[in-house]
Amino acid sequence: MLARIQKLFSCLLLAMLASVAAAQNVYPVRAAFVPAADAPSFSSVVRERSLPEPLFKPVAYPRMGPELAFEVYVNRSALQHATLAGYTAVTTVDASLPDSKQRGEFELSRQFTAPHILKFKSVRFKGDNFVKVNVIGRLLQSEVEREQKDTYADVAVNRKNYKVAYKKTDYVNGRLVHVYQLKPRTRRTGLFKGHIYLDGFTGSIVRAEGRMVKPPSLFIKNIEFTQDFTDAGPFMFPARLHSEARVRLIGRVLVDVNNREYRPVAADSTPALAASVAGGN
Repeated sequence: MLARIQKLFSCLLLAMLASVAAAQNVYPVRAAFVPAADAPSFSSVVRERSLPEPLFKPVAYPRMGPELAFEVYVNRSALQHATLAGYTAVTTVDASLPDSKQRGEFELSRQFTAPHILKFKSVRFKGDNFVKVNVIGRLLQSEVEREQKDTYADVAVNRKNYKVAYKKTDYVNGRLVHVYQLKPRTRRTGLFKGHIYLDGFTGSIVRAEGRMVKPPSLFIKNIEFTQDFTDAGPFMFPARLHSEARVRLIGRVLVDVNNREYRPVAADSTPALAASVAGGN
């Protein structure tokens, strides 16, 4: 009986975490995890030639109107998906099950090389092993499975997938942003109802927040998230994700993902990416 309960618990977590992983697909980064069949264990250390450190110079841009900022973001997103050659970063995942008072924090370094190769190196873990295996481990596995399918076109933030309405101009962390309300045109896994905040000078995405419109299971009531972003040269990357889900029989599941020290490497079309930002094409 205990084994059955544990199996049900794990299945519910896997379903929930698949949507948490999908929430991260808001950011315009192409596949970042190796296919499941080739995924290395978190404890393995992979020696790989380091990616060269890129050199980007900051550029000042004039303020854009809301419509232009959105179009620049959409174009940058699509071009980044096609031209990002690789990156390295450090990721920390903090997950907790408040009702059972279990928690874990896992720090990893990772190196991505296009199109689908990501190699992990475990840095440190502290907390409950159950959370490490059944929450954090399954979250990363959900990323593997989602990226293997390359669902970018189905979940990208654009007018094909969303009804977009400009709401106001505001400030987030000192940055002037245009705020847009998003409503999915269909109930599809990976889409959300909420808002995005775009930098008024560069079109970079600064924040996305909302609720996933299609829970992956009847046992999951809802999944809400807030995702902040950072720029690394001409590229846009997720910086911080906070998500909260309510799962029947389990209670709340909280996940915080922090990414830092991005070092991206662009393909030969980096100049085209920079030109699209400046010209809004």
